[in-house]
Amino acid sequence: MNANSDQSSLTAAPLALGYAGLLPQLIALGLVVMGGEWGYVAMAGGFAYGALIFSFLGGVWWGQAIADGQGGAKFFVAAVLPSLIALALFLPWTFGWEWPGPALIYLGLFIGLSPLVDNWLGLADRAFMRLRIHLSLGLGLLTILLGVVTLRSL
Repeated sequence: MNANSDQSSLTAAPLALGYAGLLPQLIALGLVVMGGEWGYVAMAGGFAYGALIFSFLGGVWWGQAIADGQGGAKFFVAAVLPSLIALALFLPWTFGWEWPGPALIYLGLFIGLSPLVDNWLGLADRAFMRLRIHLSLGLGLLTILLGVVTLRSL
């Protein structure tokens, strides 16, 4: 992808599917707000979904670096960090510490700020970046809200 491309390379399918990708977190948030037996499952599911998407972004950065012939270490270090961060945010649950509220808030912040990495790497075209910003801010905010609601419900 050319970072300076003015033409939109995005068709209706990636736009629709991209925005539909916000639905799982919206559903998790709704289930936690409603309470009941599905609340905890929704908290864990919301964390898992956010962590998977965050890890996926690292794969996108890796693929963009390969496709553009960028071989610098910064591209590949940036690409593996989301998975490692997501794993680190999961560890409190395995140790029985307070989870998932704080982890969801941090995860949401990382997701919301992830377009800054795209910008730093300079690999994404403008149309892709517009979509990335919308989706990352949307998923980041929903994940943060899920964390806040989770902290209040526990």
